[in-house]
Amino acid sequence: MTLDVVQTLASLVRIPSVNPMGREVSGDIYYEGRLTDHLEKLFQQLGWPYRRQPDLPGRENIVARIDGDVPPERGGKVLLLEAHQDTVPVDGMTIPPFEPTISGGKLYGRGSCDIKGGGAAILAAASRIAEEKPKGRPTLLIGFPANEEHGFTGARTLAAIWRDGAQSPLREFLPKPDAVIVSEPTLLDVVAAHKGVLRWHCHTHGKAAHSSNPQLGESAIYSMAKVVSALERYANEVVGNLTEHSLVGRPTLSVGTISGGISVNTVPDHCVIEIDRRIIPSPADPSDKAQQHIIDYISANVPSTTKLEHRTTYICSPGLSDQHNGALVEQLGAAIRSCGHAGRKIGVPYGTDAPAYDALGIPTVVFGPGNIAQAHTCDEHVEVDQLHAAVDILVKFVKSFG
Repeated sequence: MTLDVVQTLASLVRIPSVNPMGREVSGDIYYEGRLTDHLEKLFQQLGWPYRRQPDLPGRENIVARIDGDVPPERGGKVLLLEAHQDTVPVDGMTIPPFEPTISGGKLYGRGSCDIKGGGAAILAAASRIAEEKPKGRPTLLIGFPANEEHGFTGARTLAAIWRDGAQSPLREFLPKPDAVIVSEPTLLDVVAAHKGVLRWHCHTHGKAAHSSNPQLGESAIYSMAKVVSALERYANEVVGNLTEHSLVGRPTLSVGTISGGISVNTVPDHCVIEIDRRIIPSPADPSDKAQQHIIDYISANVPSTTKLEHRTTYICSPGLSDQHNGALVEQLGAAIRSCGHAGRKIGVPYGTDAPAYDALGIPTVVFGPGNIAQAHTCDEHVEVDQLHAAVDILVKFVKSFG
């Protein structure tokens, strides 16, 4: 059975798989479970053997396998095509998020661009390969991990199967890939490198008092104001001068949230911010030292009496390096160009699942239909022409990869 990419995407968009992004929420639209069940039924209909793999509590990866001409144990190649299951929340959307609609050559709905469009392209391409059975085809692993949007945990759980010395019952069913294509909206170009990210909470502590006698208290908000001012100087004057990468540019820092106080008539004894530090995939910007560099800078630029607490990072990704994927970039680029598209080698500032596989030395790139400018938007959409083109490109590449 060969899948139609547009119909497949519509079926994926109809099934909510919203990542709450750490918020305390409940409801049928949250988490990936219903989409995982849908993919399981689809794999059963297609006759593709598959496995589900626990990630976070109640959230699972699912991976199907389509055998190639030559079994991996006899030297046949293995290719992982990967697209995450989750989407960002739907707050503020101006279109029905789970009612896929086609208008003006675009399919609208939450996840249509990021990244259910790419997932549909993978499924449609794999169904063509399974139907046509071209000579020399590799073994395909069709992977849909959980929780990309808030920590990349699903990809790390999947990649852990192939870590040296790992003991996993899935290892025989899922042989280590020779290459990985992670789907994200790249306008059909090839992402060879992207930035990593560190995120953590920084707290200031004070002493509560009635606002009629503020001198009896210590305002954690005033203390945090000094911290934020120091971070602004760090962002403007320091971080961008640490290093530079030819494809992804310079590292950055941003303060994204701030919260403190319980009422206007109480001197606040607590304030917290969230810090986002983008990492350059280079030995010159090691992720294990970036947080400490910022902590040291803050300590040197705020009063020593400031009661500061930095929590450990809750998201840490080193980014995708272009040190191991040159041949893969060229081979995929050639397939893209043979289908009439530019197939440029590019770098991007956002994060993906790719570092989980790159960390194991597996050549990994990012590729897919759609424009990242449409990801996470109030009227998210993907161009239908891009979906069809992505399918043709993936089929072309798979035929050449084996």
